[in-house]
Amino acid sequence: MPRWNSCNILHVAPDAKRLWQFDAKGGGFVLNREQRVPHTEKLPTRGIAKQWSSLWQPKLNVAWLAAENVFLRVVELPASSFEETLAMVELQLEKFSPLPVTQIVWTMHGMGTHTAPARGDHAPESLQTVVVVIVERKVVEEFLGRLEQEGFLADRLETPILDQLAAITPNADGAWFFPLSLGGQSAALVAWWFGGVLRNLSFVTLPPAGDRALELKAQLAQLAWAGELEGWLAATPKWHLVADPVNATEWENVLRAATNETVSVSEPPAPVALAAATARRATAAEKSNLLPPEFTAQYHQQFVDRLWLRGLAYAGLAYAVFLVIYFCAVTVLEYRTKGVERAAAGVSNDYTNALQLKAQLGVLKEREQLKYAALDCWQLVAQQLPPGITLQRFSFANGQSVQLNGQVSSDDIPKIIDFNDAMRKVKNHDQPVFNPVPSGSDQLTYRNQGSQASWNFGLQLLHVEAETE
Repeated sequence: MPRWNSCNILHVAPDAKRLWQFDAKGGGFVLNREQRVPHTEKLPTRGIAKQWSSLWQPKLNVAWLAAENVFLRVVELPASSFEETLAMVELQLEKFSPLPVTQIVWTMHGMGTHTAPARGDHAPESLQTVVVVIVERKVVEEFLGRLEQEGFLADRLETPILDQLAAITPNADGAWFFPLSLGGQSAALVAWWFGGVLRNLSFVTLPPAGDRALELKAQLAQLAWAGELEGWLAATPKWHLVADPVNATEWENVLRAATNETVSVSEPPAPVALAAATARRATAAEKSNLLPPEFTAQYHQQFVDRLWLRGLAYAGLAYAVFLVIYFCAVTVLEYRTKGVERAAAGVSNDYTNALQLKAQLGVLKEREQLKYAALDCWQLVAQQLPPGITLQRFSFANGQSVQLNGQVSSDDIPKIIDFNDAMRKVKNHDQPVFNPVPSGSDQLTYRNQGSQASWNFGLQLLHVEAETE
């Protein structure tokens, strides 16, 4: 059994539709809202329609059947489980039902167990009292059709008569009268309790005219005679009337005149109390239900289909919203892109001119750096040049290489070797200026020409930027 979160009880009364909405709290049901809806208006869908939340907060919709459409039969059976009792009732259903079994829907409700007195050699037997509720299938289908037009898909069909009986705690044998209306005629349900056990349920009616007390006396005499034949009516019953003040005035006088005895009058449970009792009983009931199984399956399928359709609708709506947001974002970005393109086109000439000026500035800076680099190299050569060596040519190429050549006397050739080594080791700001390892074309070469020798070597600059800063 699911853990119910709420329960709705619907009573289609002759004057209006009454709806009670209960919330499950503290192991019971607490009234949340009570509504009275005229027959000219539809029931409010809020609270009765099942939504996505019904998946994790189960909701039970219960509708009351009118008493005039219900046939009740009290049966005594051996005490057993619900399934076995159901099978026993089904075997005897043709005997209980006033209509063919194929044309009815039925359920049953246990009214407690008792121990039957021993008879002869038989030991005392544990029996259970069961009230069998029978309704014509056509009536049920028409009633469900009217409820569907109201948007009320019932999960169970119940009769408040069972809750009225459960509200009574008889402490003596007697007959209890529950006034009601059957097809617009004044009537009453009579419950016969003897030996602390519910023995019989029957309806009596009052004619609209004539000797009403005499007619009621005749009906009660027939019921009493049937009880005597069945063996449960062994004494004159006490008469009890369970009615509101309006019905009590009418029925008390007629009942006293028909029985010539005193009548005990008590207040019936309020309709909201009966609705709460129905909610408790329906949520704890077994699988037996007056609602035909095909309607249960149909309503469940409609609920599932409705969830799917709403899910698809919400997904489509979300997708449509996403598309709107996407295209709005694309439009905004496109507008911004065109704005940037227009701004770029407006400054393109300035940008081109700026690039040209930057390139020219770079060339000038490079020339200035090369000029200072050449001067620094010349200064280092002048500082390291030993006496007696003649420098005939100083060549600074590409800002990276220096070529030196000149003449020296044949006796001073060692000086030119020392000069070459000194230039390769010279430093500026503690950083080597030239590559200490000469390449093939930078090797020192000299050639004797009599008393003079011509020399030549090259230098490759290192850390040009650091040197020229």
